[in-house]
Amino acid sequence: MKVLITGANGFVGQNLIAHLNERADIEVLRFTREDSLASLPELVEQVDCIFHLAGVNRPQDPEEFQIGNADLTRTLCEAIKLCGRQIPVLYTSSSQAELDNPYGSSKRSAEEALLELQSSQGSPVHLFRLPNVFGKWARPNYNSAVATFCHNISRDLPIQINDPAARINLVYIDDVIRSFIDVMDGKVAYEPFVSVEPQYSITVGELADQVHAFRNSRTSMITEPVGTGLVRALYSTYLSYLPPERFTYEVPKYGDPRGVFVEMLKTKDSGQFSFFTAHPGITRGGHYHHSKTEKFLVIKGRACFRFRHIVTGEFNELFTTGDQPEIVETVPGWTHDITNVGDDEMIVMLWANEIFDREHPDTYARPVCTEA
Repeated sequence: MKVLITGANGFVGQNLIAHLNERADIEVLRFTREDSLASLPELVEQVDCIFHLAGVNRPQDPEEFQIGNADLTRTLCEAIKLCGRQIPVLYTSSSQAELDNPYGSSKRSAEEALLELQSSQGSPVHLFRLPNVFGKWARPNYNSAVATFCHNISRDLPIQINDPAARINLVYIDDVIRSFIDVMDGKVAYEPFVSVEPQYSITVGELADQVHAFRNSRTSMITEPVGTGLVRALYSTYLSYLPPERFTYEVPKYGDPRGVFVEMLKTKDSGQFSFFTAHPGITRGGHYHHSKTEKFLVIKGRACFRFRHIVTGEFNELFTTGDQPEIVETVPGWTHDITNVGDDEMIVMLWANEIFDREHPDTYARPVCTEA
């Protein structure tokens, strides 16, 4: 299948092309603002589907709204009629098409031209009235608060907020592209107007606070809940604005004659991750917990884990190595330790179910060799 993308160099266009390039069955033709309108008929003649993403949203002269949105769309429609085929068209309109302003009116006029094309030519038309789209590669300091906040905050630059209570509606670029491709592949029941889900609503103040929290997590080591929903999408977007010199950051390393201990990541409700090393013959631990739990994974070396019940005195001993991944869990009420019984340095990953609290550590020294 050959597809034509107008506005191919824009934020949405670049993301769409990146996804389509992952498919061997798609060939992409591009139309950008550097191309002449006279080239449209020849491009249209070659393709099976059109993603009409080109448009104007922040011109110096309001009349450019009409030229860049409505007039361009009419020219595209004429090219489709000229080729005589019922080429499907997917158009990125705007939620402002419902408003009576120059931008909204121009997008609505473009919609009307496409609906007329559908009526007269039979070309399936899919109209996406998108709210604010955010994600990687959007231009900062242009028309996206998300892009501007992510760009500036990731570089420790100031941001300007006029009304922190102002609410904005958002859709994430990956969700937009997925919807586009589903329509192209015929996976969506036909409707002229197509919605992208999920849509998110957030205040400008909440957005700024969230992006600041992403930046501050490198210092606190406490990550935001970035696995699902809006926070996941915003975090991915924030990272995409990091300059290369900020791709890395250091974390504290604590060392003593036994080896080193490094905390990697802390969470608000699911504990923390760290690792430690131990020289041959070194024993770490020798304590118990009432509620705190841990998971150990030896990734290099050979370890002996010893456990003793603090009431009954029951004893248990086991061995693990980095050659055979095996999780060892500490059990409340059992004092425990770990000894490097190999000839080389031992490296152990550690997850604890809670962030270490120096005021209430729930960690009580008790040698494993001591009888109950």
